Amino acid sequence: MLRQALLLLARSRRVKDIVSRMPVSSGIVKHHVPGEQTEDAVRATRELIDDGLHVTLDFLGEDTLDEAQAEYTVNAYLDLLEQLTTAGLSRNAEVSVKLSAIGQALPEIGHKLAIENARRICRAARSAGTTVTLDAEDHTTTDLTLGALTELRKDFPETGAVLQAYLHRTEDDCRALAHEGSRVRLCKGAYNEPEEVAFQDRHDVDKSYVRCLKVLMAGEGYPMVATHDPRLVKIASALATRNGRMPGTYEFQMLFGIRTEEQKRLADAGEKVRVYVPYGEEWYGYLMRRLAERPQNLTFFLRSLISQK
Repeated sequence: MLRQALLLLARSRRVKDIVSRMPVSSGIVKHHVPGEQTEDAVRATRELIDDGLHVTLDFLGEDTLDEAQAEYTVNAYLDLLEQLTTAGLSRNAEVSVKLSAIGQALPEIGHKLAIENARRICRAARSAGTTVTLDAEDHTTTDLTLGALTELRKDFPETGAVLQAYLHRTEDDCRALAHEGSRVRLCKGAYNEPEEVAFQDRHDVDKSYVRCLKVLMAGEGYPMVATHDPRLVKIASALATRNGRMPGTYEFQMLFGIRTEEQKRLADAGEKVRVYVPYGEEWYGYLMRRLAERPQNLTFFLRSLISQK
């Protein structure tokens, strides 16, 4: 119930205005988001790469209903890729893109516009020597996103997909995408979904994650294991060994600011580890989803919220 409440607050502009002025919550924001500008993202990327880690960058924003805003987001990615290339970081840093941030939700023209905009980002990423991964959003967009993925892979077969283990459909989606050349990030899922389409119990989500992971590790594609759960990290390592996978034929992914010592430990052990780095002004929805996932942060958040009354 608490998690659902936080996810609903993720769409509240009024609460965002309060949160942005709170000193403690500002510290929480900084812990999860390195900054609002491209320079902040590039700085964080350099620091992570210097620590032996890889990076995927997300310019925050979603549910865009304005064509100019979609264009602004595309240009932000193009600028990011240019700056990463100039800094010599692009070989170890890719980008993650939400299709709703680049026009998918616009009436009538949305799907076509989002694919055209995604192609522009994919083209720039290829020129920079890196790749794009299409982020997952709520379940109502899954078919559209996978359809866009199919279109983009005709010209950019290196484009990655994201699947969410809490959706009932995801094991079948894993089977469809576990082919040679296919890059698939498997995460648990962070949206407030109804029980008709998603597992509600945490243990059921974990079991689904393992089933999906078995499919991906046994397939011909490139699994990207997005989890901070120590049990799932161990299971992923065991499945990789069972399927004869060497380090570099899969990777672990974790969020910026979460389990940083574990990120370094895995990298030092020879595993490929990629850190998901979000940045930009639209950090509020992202922050609330992270709070929903990590209740230990909620005490500090509530204390600060009460102090604003």
